[in-house]
Amino acid sequence: MSGVRTETSGGTLVVTIDRPRARNAVNAEVAQGIAAAVDRLESDPGLRVGVLTGADGTFCAGMDLKAAARGEQVTVPGKGFAGLVEAATTKPLIAAVEGHALGGGFELALACDLVVAAEGARFALPEVRRGLIAAGGGVVRLPRRVPHHLAMELLLTGRTVTAGRARELGVVNRLTPDGGALPAALELAAEIAANAPLALAAVKRTVRLADGVPEPEAFAAQTAEAGALLRSADFAEGVRAFTEKRAPQWSGR
Repeated sequence: MSGVRTETSGGTLVVTIDRPRARNAVNAEVAQGIAAAVDRLESDPGLRVGVLTGADGTFCAGMDLKAAARGEQVTVPGKGFAGLVEAATTKPLIAAVEGHALGGGFELALACDLVVAAEGARFALPEVRRGLIAAGGGVVRLPRRVPHHLAMELLLTGRTVTAGRARELGVVNRLTPDGGALPAALELAAEIAANAPLALAAVKRTVRLADGVPEPEAFAAQTAEAGALLRSADFAEGVRAFTEKRAPQWSGR
């Protein structure tokens, strides 16, 4: 779909927002394109990890205000802004950030499970400067990712922070030289993809459910997930591979 292109690298689906003249801002085509890519990632058993990035050295400048003014829908039912921020994905997602991740762009990064950023990357949620709030998940997710008062500072000032500062805050997993975010994200994706797909999905479900629920409820969910994995063919294969000193051959069952 126009505005988004996809390609595979081993078991990784690379999703690139491709509107460089608009700083990869999200319009209807981008939202639909990302949503379609998410559906492909979820439905294809040969794909284990997704990487989201932007073309030509910019991650995403957020919502395309001109497109929104024309009445374009930048949300997708069931998946939210940009076809991702409210999507219940089961496979790991990595944001590979170069340049600016502003507003909805930062929210797309926050919707991913890991963030790799180039040293020149910049992050901000400037919506309050336009009379809005970061309603694509920024006001919900940022306080869960960083200490409360630091999150409030960014949300209330709209201030831009460097990739280095984002790493200090715990938002960024890996920092790379400029131009290195995607290769580093692919390296991380390959490391993740080597693990059992059922276990990866169980980690995501358990972490999502445990966020904000009482501890006994979280442990009950964790026990149920672990019990299901103990009965899986992948667990049996993992044990065999360990004893036979070889790489496991996962079946996803």
